[in-house]
Amino acid sequence: MSALHIEVVRPQDLTPARLQRWAELQTQQPDSAYDSPFLSPHWARAVERAQARTGGGARGVRVAVVTDGAQDLGFMAAHVGGATALPAGAPFCDYQGLVAAPGVEIDARAIVSALRVQRLDFCHMLDDVGPFQGFSHGESVSHVIEVGESYEAYAAERRAAGVGLLKDCDKKRRKAERELGEVVFTAFSRSSSDYNQLITWKRAQLRATGQFDIFQPGWTRRLLADLFESRDPDFGATLFTLHIGGKLAAAHLHLRSGRTIHGWLIAHNPEFERSSPGLLLFQDILRWMDNTPYSRLDLGAGDYRFKRELANAEVRVGHGFVGVLSPATLLRQAAYSLRRAAEALPLGAASELPGKAMRRVDRLRGLRSA
Repeated sequence: MSALHIEVVRPQDLTPARLQRWAELQTQQPDSAYDSPFLSPHWARAVERAQARTGGGARGVRVAVVTDGAQDLGFMAAHVGGATALPAGAPFCDYQGLVAAPGVEIDARAIVSALRVQRLDFCHMLDDVGPFQGFSHGESVSHVIEVGESYEAYAAERRAAGVGLLKDCDKKRRKAERELGEVVFTAFSRSSSDYNQLITWKRAQLRATGQFDIFQPGWTRRLLADLFESRDPDFGATLFTLHIGGKLAAAHLHLRSGRTIHGWLIAHNPEFERSSPGLLLFQDILRWMDNTPYSRLDLGAGDYRFKRELANAEVRVGHGFVGVLSPATLLRQAAYSLRRAAEALPLGAASELPGKAMRRVDRLRGLRSA
């Protein structure tokens, strides 16, 4: 193999040949997690378009292209700003990683240098293989449903595993139909009012839990609206809804690409809490997938009981950073040292405070990056 070098370009400047090559490399990965919409060129381009009004200049989304001069061998998107880089679209980006041809070996620090930053932070890195292996400072699990040949086969597998959640959903559905009215599922809904209601519910959830409003920055609202309105058959955000008795009971906005539906924004009407409409909607999506190109529903990170019970596979992702010798790298090393020291102490919830603080700061950095 010829010597490798890294070229950095804007997503909008990727040629059709490079877009096709990136998509081809996604399909060549042995790990099905790389089928994620977040690792596609469409995600990087959508984020850049949404941030265009407030980004620009030396800041913004960039793509590191690993090439040997004759052929492109790897692609990775990141948001470059000042001395550091973050995942493109953070904190909305649930997976990060280098999409590369088999056998490609590149130093992660070379990617950092090519991006002209001192440090690259990540929070959901696919790091079992590739240049970022060994740079994680901790990991979490994303829960995945591999539907397989059909919903019925998947449901039978869950029953055999001793999981009764789907059976409970069937009971709640019948009860809702008897007592509340017809239960109606809609895929690829184009209802603007239902989309707006989903955002309203999510903002209320964030306020109730004391979290920063992720919909406040203009670019995040533009990104969601652009993806919802997209008619691209290969990529976009799909609105799934569940109505009970003529009222909106639950709504999900999920990303899609390849064979994967990725769970993204989910919320439900508190009026129907006892019917678990969010779970009923997941069940309907899984049934609907039988007649589509999609066979994989990624529920994302988060240690929730319903995710553990629905999932029959998992993806481990790492959080950490990679940097060149610099003030920004030393600062991050010190932060992680403090975090590890606190987590090693028997202080209960107090031990988790440094980690929570780091995640909150990183979330705000991403939201204010454009």
